Amino acid sequence: MEQLVAVLGRGVVAADTPLLIADDLGFTRGDGCFDAARLVVGAEGKRVDHLERHLARFARSSALLELPAPDLDAWRALIAEALAAWEVPGEAVLKLLRTRGPERSGAGLTELLTITAASDASAARRGVRAITLNRGYASDAFVDAPWLLGGVKTLSYAVNVAAKREASRRGVDEVIFVSSDGFLLEGPTTGLLVAADDQLWATPTEGTGILPSVTIDAILDEAAAGGVGVSRALFRAEDLPTSQGLWVVSAVRGVLPVLELDGVALPHDPAVTARLAAAAGF
Repeated sequence: MEQLVAVLGRGVVAADTPLLIADDLGFTRGDGCFDAARLVVGAEGKRVDHLERHLARFARSSALLELPAPDLDAWRALIAEALAAWEVPGEAVLKLLRTRGPERSGAGLTELLTITAASDASAARRGVRAITLNRGYASDAFVDAPWLLGGVKTLSYAVNVAAKREASRRGVDEVIFVSSDGFLLEGPTTGLLVAADDQLWATPTEGTGILPSVTIDAILDEAAAGGVGVSRALFRAEDLPTSQGLWVVSAVRGVLPVLELDGVALPHDPAVTARLAAAAGF
């Protein structure tokens, strides 16, 4: 089994079961949200990293899209049923999806989850090369524009996927979006973490439209509990060569040190990466 599918109200179904009506707004307009977490199956059993934080973000995305609040108890039960049926050892991606449903009124939401075996991220966890790409808006563009859906994990991912294709064309591993006024924002599927002045820094979410990162928040909480200074600030690419390191952080792939950005080598301490990864559960 390489993928498992489960539907809210129905439970686990065959992975090739047709589930979308042709005019489903998630399919035709990207009108919906999702969240994704790492599932690990090993000798100690099965676990989903930071599940409650992911569920909270899923609910927040739903609220900002003005969807009905998700029944989180029902989602927890569906996740438990799916986990019981998933026996593939190693890492996998648990993805929760909600759409506004078919365009015809009264048809109800589409709500389902998938579990898919994860790609091997071991090489990326040792270090990646990245480029910056202009995201096309200023770092404060979302301050007074809630209709831009800043901080919502929507299904509208065409730009994110196009950016990853551009990275592949340029022969690098990752992209970091930059605002039109020159500040580093986030990656297409990652958040940013910077070490500087013996502190850890994340990108501010207020006004920038950045998706709050579950994994970065977990790292910052662990660091603060251990007495490390944590804060949020905007950085430019030219600030990084004199920093203590830059990481792109994914809930599924982990804490990936950026060894080179736009052809410029960046500092990297593998011991620090190991501590950050452990704080995130990797």
